[in-house]
Amino acid sequence: MERVEGMNYMPKGKPNPVVKPGEFMFAAVCLDHAHIGGMCNGLIEAGGTLKWIYDPDPGKMDRYSSLFPQARRAVSEEEVLSDPEIKLVAGAAVTSERCALGLRVMEAGKDYFTDKAPLTTLEQLDAAKAKVKATGRKYAVYYSERLHVEDAIFAGQLIEQGAIGKVIQTIGMGPHRLSAPARPEWFFLKEKYGGILCDIGSHQIEQFLYYTGARDAAVVRSQIANYSHPEYPELDDFGDAALVADNGASGYFRVDWFTPDGLSTWGDGRTFILGTEGYIELRKYVNIAVNNGGGTVFLANRREEKAYDIRGKVGYPYFGQLILDCMNRTENAMTQEHAFKAAELCVKAQMQAVRLK
Repeated sequence: MERVEGMNYMPKGKPNPVVKPGEFMFAAVCLDHAHIGGMCNGLIEAGGTLKWIYDPDPGKMDRYSSLFPQARRAVSEEEVLSDPEIKLVAGAAVTSERCALGLRVMEAGKDYFTDKAPLTTLEQLDAAKAKVKATGRKYAVYYSERLHVEDAIFAGQLIEQGAIGKVIQTIGMGPHRLSAPARPEWFFLKEKYGGILCDIGSHQIEQFLYYTGARDAAVVRSQIANYSHPEYPELDDFGDAALVADNGASGYFRVDWFTPDGLSTWGDGRTFILGTEGYIELRKYVNIAVNNGGGTVFLANRREEKAYDIRGKVGYPYFGQLILDCMNRTENAMTQEHAFKAAELCVKAQMQAVRLK
């Protein structure tokens, strides 16, 4: 059975351009994580034009040249940053190097779109905030488990319509398959990847803030462990955390690297959203033993119980909104405050974590 791994997650939706060809030029640099493919795909489907790709590793350049043959191969990062046609630079650098790249991009007068986690320390967060303030540029983040998953988008629409009343709790489960032989060396170094709560935990914290409508939250408790991978002593293979939002909503999430080989996909990602008038369950990537496609949303409220198969029906509006935000200097895709708050909380959850093993 062929399985697409989470690190190569690259959804394809229906093209829905918000600009004319050539009107929004962007580039992709620092191709260390394969999420860059999904980031570029989303922008291209929204009408963006990928003009440049660059990485110092020729192997990575070859791979992404084959995926995006329309893009030119830059000879240096500077060639990209000095191009006045480039409005946004997308990057998926080593996690601890994402902030430094963003500072260079914003200093060059471009907006920045980074893979999650967008940074690994609070010092980096302070630097990013200062550069955004000084330059007026954007530091956008690819929180793909909400932005590039149709049922996660649909859940937000249901909540906005009042389908479950006021959201009072979220529970997130984000298991991933490790696929250790395919991972680069930096993936196993805590200083580089930031820890499991900073890394894949960032998806969960962003969703908690979004679905509850919170502007801030406190990490009540967080835990990490390496239960089963002594050959990688700096790897967290398990983590969980509990949070309380400024509006009183609570959240819990678990992330891990224990997806079993028998599962048909890289992770049985689920989200449970409890409201005062009902609840929603998302089975994002698989409805286990029923189908392998995922994309199922379950709703129960005062009026009905219903299962939605929304594959191919919702699309990925974030990317078009981001392009228009860059052109119009608006904040409809995601506010800068929200992107940075999720980053702050994932770093704090990692810093405060109790080690179980």
